[in-house]
Amino acid sequence: MRTRLGLSPTPGALAERLAVVRALSVALVAPLSDADASVQSMPDASPAKWHLAHTTWFFETFVLRDFVPGYALHDERFPFLFNSYYEAEGRRHARDRRGMITRPGLDEVLAYRAYVDSALGDALPDLPEAARELVRLGCHHEEQHQELLLTDLLHLMSENPVEPAVWPGGRKVPVAMPEPIRWIERDGGLVEIGHDSPNFAFDCEGPRHQALLTPHAIANRTVTNGEWAAFIADGGYADPRHWLSDGWAWVRAEGIDAPLYWEERDEVWTRFGLDGRRPIDPAAPVTHVSFFEADAYASWAGARLPTEMEWEAAAARHDPDSGNQLDAAGPVEPRPSPGGPAFFGDVWEWTGSAYRPYPGFKPAEGAVGEYNGKFMSGQFVLRGGSCATPRGHARASYRNFFYPHQRWQFTGVRLAKDI
Repeated sequence: MRTRLGLSPTPGALAERLAVVRALSVALVAPLSDADASVQSMPDASPAKWHLAHTTWFFETFVLRDFVPGYALHDERFPFLFNSYYEAEGRRHARDRRGMITRPGLDEVLAYRAYVDSALGDALPDLPEAARELVRLGCHHEEQHQELLLTDLLHLMSENPVEPAVWPGGRKVPVAMPEPIRWIERDGGLVEIGHDSPNFAFDCEGPRHQALLTPHAIANRTVTNGEWAAFIADGGYADPRHWLSDGWAWVRAEGIDAPLYWEERDEVWTRFGLDGRRPIDPAAPVTHVSFFEADAYASWAGARLPTEMEWEAAAARHDPDSGNQLDAAGPVEPRPSPGGPAFFGDVWEWTGSAYRPYPGFKPAEGAVGEYNGKFMSGQFVLRGGSCATPRGHARASYRNFFYPHQRWQFTGVRLAKDI
């Protein structure tokens, strides 16, 4: 299990964490060819090779370049190629053209990683505290990209007409359907939410503050594939009564009639995953659904989506390192819950809350201040982590965020209702 680094981690602890994180990224691309790692399947996704290089650029730029006298860049061209969105770092290659970077090849990018890793190892013992904090941030940043690498790779392979498996999947053992949803009730009142501990958190998770809850209930588990199939069978995608106006326009314009990667073959719903195409597991959490779909399902079910405040208040007493999360390279997917409330892992859970700053939020100084605050517009918050989230990365205060139509991530649904 990955350890959680507290405030001002020692160079030794930081070096250990860095080595584990960097090794997992390399393991994730082990089955890929240079072509697999270079292609970009849509503007929202990035090539696996780009993820490897961008996370390396982060360490090289914000730690080695800025804190190690005499450090020589591995390649003067790489900052332009592998910057993502940091305006303060100057011009960069267009996001939707990352698939055109056929060179440097995968081997060259791995050599770039080795060069930077060696320099980081040499520098760590003498880095000032500010630089060590950036190394810690870089580890968490790379863990985010590990999840993106997996979901982008899944989308890429789904576009291949032969639907190749990245990793061989194990034999599927039938699992009994979970019991009907039980409701965890909570009285209204003031609660405190947001990050407030010496352990790491992104800036958007704070400051900790009070929030007023009204009496409500939240489901003890997420919605399953079997329950979603019932929504489809009942005409849920064809009934405008359940959809927000923007969602209904999206469904009609895009011809949406099922979760992403679902396909009906011989009257059986199947899904495409990192282990190829297989029948859906009715007992497993539904995934790859948009906010629009989540909200429509909740309406159809006579419920609603939880607010992020309700979700955090319910999840705070549960272990964020539990559940089905990423431990090693392989064909991750949501799995049926063995029972009991499961708030972490399997799927990111859409909330009904817009991604906006908490009271008193201030972005960090410098280029790293562009990390989260600049995206607080037009997106919705998701909570809880997924099967592709590295274990040890999530916490109750963690705020993920995506636009309401996006669904290539491992996104799912937990219901709530008013009392």
